[in-house]
Amino acid sequence: MTFKQLEALYWIAQLGGFAQAANQLHTSQSAVSKRVRELELLFDTELFDRSQRSARLTEKGEEMFVLAKKLLAQRDAAVEQFGKPEVIERRIRIGVTELTAMTWLPRLVGLIQQHYPKVIIAPDVDDSLQLRGKLLADELDLVIVPDTLADSRVPSKPIGEVESAWMCKPGVVPDTGTIRLHELARHRMLVQGSSSGTGRAYDSWMRELGVQPSNAIVVSNLVALTGLTVSGLGVSYLPRQCLEPLVQAGMLSVLDVTPALPVVRYIAMHKGEHRSALSSSIIMLAQACCDFTRMFQAQAQPEDAPVA
Repeated sequence: MTFKQLEALYWIAQLGGFAQAANQLHTSQSAVSKRVRELELLFDTELFDRSQRSARLTEKGEEMFVLAKKLLAQRDAAVEQFGKPEVIERRIRIGVTELTAMTWLPRLVGLIQQHYPKVIIAPDVDDSLQLRGKLLADELDLVIVPDTLADSRVPSKPIGEVESAWMCKPGVVPDTGTIRLHELARHRMLVQGSSSGTGRAYDSWMRELGVQPSNAIVVSNLVALTGLTVSGLGVSYLPRQCLEPLVQAGMLSVLDVTPALPVVRYIAMHKGEHRSALSSSIIMLAQACCDFTRMFQAQAQPEDAPVA
């Protein structure tokens, strides 16, 4: 059974005659008749009632017409998808950290929908360690995490960076000017722990400086960490710019600590065997719209969309 045979039957039924179908298909009437005859021989059944003057389908012909319509539509969709790179229809699973979800993820989703309206986006918000594990287990196609989770088995691309600062509720740490890190460590510290890429980065950094918090509480959830810091439970490293509204509102105080916290760089990781034009384009879109400086960013508008 060929698409040419199915096209012949479909257009004869649609247009009401062999001549009309031949004209639609830019071929001869005899060629159309031959294709229909080939189908009838293949299934050993008549598809048209030849006792009628008009081209009328038999019962089996009606069944074949429904099948032909479906198969031809699927063929046309396949041609469109693979013939035009910008027309992609698939589901892509993207893993992001809580900070990304709270800042620029809506912008990224908007840009993907603008460039690839047929792509279904399945975001997964989790801690960095879990996201890397899901990527390695083929449960995610792409993850955006701090570069402390980089893995030699997985290629990566730089996406952006986050500037953090030590913060606390005003008054928890006396305002005496610049404070040294080892002095700050005497206060209760709220840290993100080893399941967080940021937590890994800062835990390793403090160990290199020989600083060990005397009283540390691990809080893996960023919203909870911020809330506990605002409540006065302790001091914590938090994303500086996106929490500026809480600083301006007097709910948080930024501490002048030396040495200052290093920036945390974010990367996109995707398994090598799953590299695709779509994944590459999404990484480019992520690089273009990555912005950790503002909370709850709205989806990008069409005029804001970069070319992927």
